[in-house]
Amino acid sequence: MSEVRVHNFAISLDGFGTGEDLTFEAPFGHAGHRLHEWYFATRYWYAHQGEVGGSPGVDNAFAERIDLGFGAEIMGRGKFGPQTGPWTDLGTEEEWCGWWGPNPPFHTPVFVLTHHERPSIEMEGGTIFHFVDASPTEALALAKAAAGDLDVRIGGGVSTLRDFLAADLVDVMHIVQVPILLGRGVRLWDGLEGLEQRYEIETVASPSGVTHMTFTRRQ
Repeated sequence: MSEVRVHNFAISLDGFGTGEDLTFEAPFGHAGHRLHEWYFATRYWYAHQGEVGGSPGVDNAFAERIDLGFGAEIMGRGKFGPQTGPWTDLGTEEEWCGWWGPNPPFHTPVFVLTHHERPSIEMEGGTIFHFVDASPTEALALAKAAAGDLDVRIGGGVSTLRDFLAADLVDVMHIVQVPILLGRGVRLWDGLEGLEQRYEIETVASPSGVTHMTFTRRQ
C-alpha cells in the first residue's frame, strides 16, 4: 500500500524550516543553505554532482533514500518560487520554471498548490509541474492517482507540510534537526501540539551535529 512521506526536511533548533526574505537568488531567505550543509557533505550529493568524495556515514544513509519509491510530489507555491499573486511571466522567454534548471530532481508529476492556476509545465527527466488550487485532501487524491502504487512525497515548504500534518495526512516523516538558530522565518511545529501522540518517533544523532528524527504513524 502506498504511503504519504516526507524526507530530508531540515529545520533549525528553534523549529524554522526556512528564513525570511525569500528572493529568486535566496530560496531560503536569510537562512541561506545552512539547513542543508549536512546533505551537501554526503557521498550521495557528491556522486550526483559527478564528483568523488563526501561522507559515507549516517547522513549519507538518509540522503540516499530521498528518491526511493516516490511516484508524485506535492509542494507549495513558495517552494516552486518566491512569486505571489497572479502569474506575470506566462509565455515570456523569462518564464519561471523553478529553481532547479531544465531537468529538476523530481522526475515525477509535481502538484504545486496555488490560488492562481496556470498551464502545466513539462520539464526534462519526467518532471511535470501541475498548478492546482486544492485543499490538502484534494491535492493528495490527485497525487495518489498520478503515483499509482508508489508513494507520494510532501516536499514542502514549511506551511504546506504543516497543513498536511494538521489534516493528519502524513504516514512517515523524516525531519533533520540542524544545530543552528534562525530566529525568524516559518516555523514547522506551530499549531501542532500533541503531534507526537500520533507517531512512533526514532532519533539518530550524527557526528555532523544534526539529529535525524523519523516519525511513523502509530498503528
